[in-house]
Amino acid sequence: MNDFMFYLRMGWDHIVSKDALDHQLFILVLIAVYTIQDFKKVLILVTAFTIGHSLTLALSVFDILRVPSAWVEFLIPCTIAITALINIFGKNNVQKQMKLNYSLALFFGLIHGMGFANSIRITLAKEQSIATGLLGFNIGLELGQIVVVLAVLIILFLLTTIFKLDRKNWIMFVSSGVFALSLQMALERIPF
Repeated sequence: MNDFMFYLRMGWDHIVSKDALDHQLFILVLIAVYTIQDFKKVLILVTAFTIGHSLTLALSVFDILRVPSAWVEFLIPCTIAITALINIFGKNNVQKQMKLNYSLALFFGLIHGMGFANSIRITLAKEQSIATGLLGFNIGLELGQIVVVLAVLIILFLLTTIFKLDRKNWIMFVSSGVFALSLQMALERIPF
């Protein structure tokens, strides 16, 4: 049980720590088109991200997949920037955007999972029960994402009800800001 809790905490920290800005930005921009009433849809969305993330981690731990970390660190902010751009240009068709987000979450989850794969590979390779470590990490990751999602949706609810912020303006504001930050990250991480 101690191993499980260790990995659960590691998964939690992977999302909620101050060093997890790239994941937090991705979740923020991914859910920017949703409201508190879409909470069940958002849970499915972040679970799709976790599934993609988990697949990459498992493939890495079993040494089936290895991607140079410099490329992964560059691709992660690229996925965030792409998601932000899709929000910006698709803000007038939110329903279509929501459907596209499930595919983005799964596919980009694969890329984001590679970002942590090198670190966790060493730790999990030493364990006798890799399944316990992966399960604990992924549950911690999912719990952290749910907390971030709830915080964002509550903030959006308050902004739209109390301050009468227009939803399209919210999408533009969040997506533009996240795009600028992720573009800067990508430019700083160009691997060549």
